[in-house]
Amino acid sequence: MSKELKLIPELRFPEFNNAKNWEIDTLGGLTKVISKRNKENKNLPVYSINNKEGFLPQGEQFEGISSSKRNYDISLYKVIEKNTFAYNPARINIGSIGYSGNLHNIIISSLYVCFKTNDKVSDEFLLYFFDTSHFYNEVGNNVEGGIRSYLFYQNFSNITIPIPSIIEQQKIASCLSSLDELIAAHKDKLDALKDHKKGLLQNLFPQGGETAPKVRFAEFEGDGEWVENELGKIAENLDSNRIPITSNQREKGEIPYYGASGIIDYVKDYIFDEDLLLISEDGANLIARVYPIAFSISGKTWVNNHAHVLKFENWFTQVLVEMYLNSKNIEDFLTGMAQPKLNRKKLDIIPIPLPENQKEQQKIAYCLLAVGELITTQQEKIEQLEQHKKGLMQGLFPKIEN
Repeated sequence: MSKELKLIPELRFPEFNNAKNWEIDTLGGLTKVISKRNKENKNLPVYSINNKEGFLPQGEQFEGISSSKRNYDISLYKVIEKNTFAYNPARINIGSIGYSGNLHNIIISSLYVCFKTNDKVSDEFLLYFFDTSHFYNEVGNNVEGGIRSYLFYQNFSNITIPIPSIIEQQKIASCLSSLDELIAAHKDKLDALKDHKKGLLQNLFPQGGETAPKVRFAEFEGDGEWVENELGKIAENLDSNRIPITSNQREKGEIPYYGASGIIDYVKDYIFDEDLLLISEDGANLIARVYPIAFSISGKTWVNNHAHVLKFENWFTQVLVEMYLNSKNIEDFLTGMAQPKLNRKKLDIIPIPLPENQKEQQKIAYCLLAVGELITTQQEKIEQLEQHKKGLMQGLFPKIEN
């Protein structure tokens, strides 16, 4: 099916300003199902599709599954060659559509739908189309089933797609690919900065059994050993001032309302107005560490009873405690099985190594904060680039009225 419409994107490369309008087609008109079964080679590696990386060896996604130690029949598995797309019809809303590119001579479960494109569409262009809001809306309109939805190929083939000439498709894909490469480079830099900070924390703080760090600023090399301090003796605990408010009782406002892992709401009033350190009191994050378990807050705030509230005499001591706790495994101080908890008694006895010279504390704090600022700046750059890509995607693909 191919029906020409007055379909023009908001953003178009100058060389295509006088080109013909985009056309509307269907995925069924641009793709063909591939169902070659693995009847001959029993030693081909088994792959699955990850919703971030695409095709990955099954052993990297599911522990214990190995192509060399199979105890299941793979004769019906599908053989994947170069430039093949595949998706799980039961996971299309949450999983990606994988693309093999130059990867070939692998096999994938027979549950997957596999297809290739014809010469009317660029593979790279199609991959970007699969990341548009129009595609996700079309998926929602074409899935079938009740609690668990499926997108079989016969439904997938009905999805509409706007397409220009192959040359314009390739130009769009090349533009977006260049931006993806830039984003990837910035993410690599962010990872390097995080690794650098991790290394600093390991070298600027004494490690297990040590009484001094491996690395010290020159002016403090002759100073004595660091001292372990119980957290309860170097900070004032303000837990008794916390007030939890249920969601239906909160009066909306602009004051941040904090819980165990950060801001969970904004309220009208406040109970603190100073620099403080919050430490998670309960929750799975105490073990998982998806978010920092210690984080500084400042100004007017409200804190519920899921975060301990500590006040320090010096800002730099607070910084060192925050950095140290976020780099340390504290599972030995946790109670509770189903719901991990760091109670007040255990919190107070966590040992914190600190140099006695406050100038050394301050120098380390400045160093770690400087790296932290670089990390924050890098994260903001990535967010800006991703927003820029989102805007480009919206402008480079024409809107289709449903």
